[in-house]
Amino acid sequence: MRIAVLALQGDFAEHEAIFHRLHIETLQLRQKQDLALKFDALVLPGGESTVQGKLLRELDMFDEIRSRIRNGLPVMATCAGTILLAQQLLDNPTVHLGTLGISVRRNAYGRQLSSFYTVGKFAGIKDVPMSFIRAPQIEFCTPGVEVLSEHNGRITAVRQGKQLAMTFHPELGTDCRIAEYFLSEMF
Repeated sequence: MRIAVLALQGDFAEHEAIFHRLHIETLQLRQKQDLALKFDALVLPGGESTVQGKLLRELDMFDEIRSRIRNGLPVMATCAGTILLAQQLLDNPTVHLGTLGISVRRNAYGRQLSSFYTVGKFAGIKDVPMSFIRAPQIEFCTPGVEVLSEHNGRITAVRQGKQLAMTFHPELGTDCRIAEYFLSEMF
């Protein structure tokens, strides 16, 4: 098995480290030619969604990635990656990949200084570390989107088909359980 990690901007190295702990091979997607390499799933990391969306278009990777996700490529998204997947951004008219039936609000928890860490429940897994860094909020889900996690009444993780999206960063640390969940549920 081989997991591709979008490596245009953001915390892609942290995602790679988590999968390496699980002895899963990764590769970085940095340019269109990288899409010709064989991979079984995709990670859309946290970072700046506007920058990532712009670079996907400028590097001519956007349409191919969106098509693969629509055709069932398993994808795990965190923070900015969740914004890339969302069908609607409530505070911005831009829609990026638009493959996941959610509406999100960017930076819903406030500025960088409002970032926080907590421990929560995720899809029945207890005590999962969750870092919220300028995190978006999932405000609405279409039918068929399963809510996997909430914090203080706010949706923090969802799944639709082979798309797993979180508003927090599970990759910041050593806990591999969400990556294990992704691998067990998507394959």
